[in-house]
Amino acid sequence: MSAPIVVHPPQGSGGRRVTVHGEILGLARNDRDLIEFLRRTGLEEPDGLVLGDSPLIEWRGGRAHEYDAA
Repeated sequence: MSAPIVVHPPQGSGGRRVTVHGEILGLARNDRDLIEFLRRTGLEEPDGLVLGDSPLIEWRGGRAHEYDAA
């Protein structure tokens, strides 16, 4: 089973698409954006999920917390 929160690979213009259970939340350009998207879904303390190692978040393509295209 894959994680319900997916942070997709960095895009050419920078930023990473964020989905929860396949629903697109938006384009995060930094951890603050990601935390805000998750807060809006009703998750309590999303900063703990983002800033810690969480099995709920899958970082695809590129390193976690890096938002610029290589």
